[in-house]
Amino acid sequence: MLELFEVGPCENAYKMGFLIGQRFSNLIKSRLSRDIILQNQLRPFVQSPESHRFIETLSKNNRNRFPRYWDELLGTAEGSGVPALDIILINFRKEILPFVSKTKISSNVNVNTAEDDCSDVLVVNDSMAIAAHNEDANVALVGHTYLIKSTLSNGLSFMAYTYAGELPSCAFGFNSHGLGFTLNSVPPAEDEIVGGGIGRNFISRDLLEATGIDDALLRIHSSEVSVGHSYNLIDVKGRRILNVETASKNRVSIHNIEPTPFFHANMYLHLKVQQVQDESSLSRQKRATVLPKGSKDDFLSLLGDTNDAKYPVYMTGNLEDNSNSFFSLICYSLDYPVDLISGPTLYTLCTAVIDLDEQTLTIIEGNPKKGQVSHVFSISSEDFMAP
Repeated sequence: MLELFEVGPCENAYKMGFLIGQRFSNLIKSRLSRDIILQNQLRPFVQSPESHRFIETLSKNNRNRFPRYWDELLGTAEGSGVPALDIILINFRKEILPFVSKTKISSNVNVNTAEDDCSDVLVVNDSMAIAAHNEDANVALVGHTYLIKSTLSNGLSFMAYTYAGELPSCAFGFNSHGLGFTLNSVPPAEDEIVGGGIGRNFISRDLLEATGIDDALLRIHSSEVSVGHSYNLIDVKGRRILNVETASKNRVSIHNIEPTPFFHANMYLHLKVQQVQDESSLSRQKRATVLPKGSKDDFLSLLGDTNDAKYPVYMTGNLEDNSNSFFSLICYSLDYPVDLISGPTLYTLCTAVIDLDEQTLTIIEGNPKKGQVSHVFSISSEDFMAP
């Protein structure tokens, strides 16, 4: 079961990061040792001379834009006892990977850089207001996530699903102002990407401190992103959900979620951006159009759908060959070298359901159709007590 760590108030951001890193030191070290993207893409890239200025610019811009979160990141590295560079790399993986292909890096493993996917189904009508989200990631993240409940010195509290070693949260979370969010990766074409921009992990960390949905939109608008992202902003008190698609050069498109259920995988749907054609997203979008979406149970069935063996909505292993997934997990559990593993291997780590009428966040581990609830949190109070 996901572990929950309560932290704060702390005297500064560095201290908060340090305590998180210290608490999850073993988990962070384990994640770094198993992360084939870090091992075979990111580390070799930063060792190349042509990458040095790129990394320096990326770091400087984000440090200047979000100095507190940068300190939090460095505190996490110090507390966990791992190199700060590794923590920086995994937090900026989305901003770095598009540029890895532009350098000649030798590797013993053919690793695809598409290391995560997510699916969301959203609706606001007279009978229900729900955001349901599959959190999908590389198999290296299986067993390497945790929940952070943080109280800041200004009295704000937030709850965030967190990848080991990364800022809370690149996945989903909510705060004591009744503002929640889930996230979807999107694949802009190479010409749409601007190097050295603001990292998405820093923007989503900033959203955890938003005072409401309008403030969240302002925080998204004001950050000059490198790669772009899709945000599902959830105003629990206002019973409102927005899907916000972003791209570099401050391009933003907002779609208001209405009575007709809205499904979003990993592709731009309303922002006019040249994008990579993602077969998995196209397949999931197509599948969502034919499945019923009239109730919360329907949403969970959709997110648990495995009808397409190659590109399922609910992911259970290697997309090219599901038989490899069990082998991969065995390798990870026995600490075998990552070179033995052919990737990528994508897993649905969990499913999150935010019910705006019940004012709850429910986390389901395993296929959501089976209803294996691991956590239920109230979003109606600053205490975030389980109902």
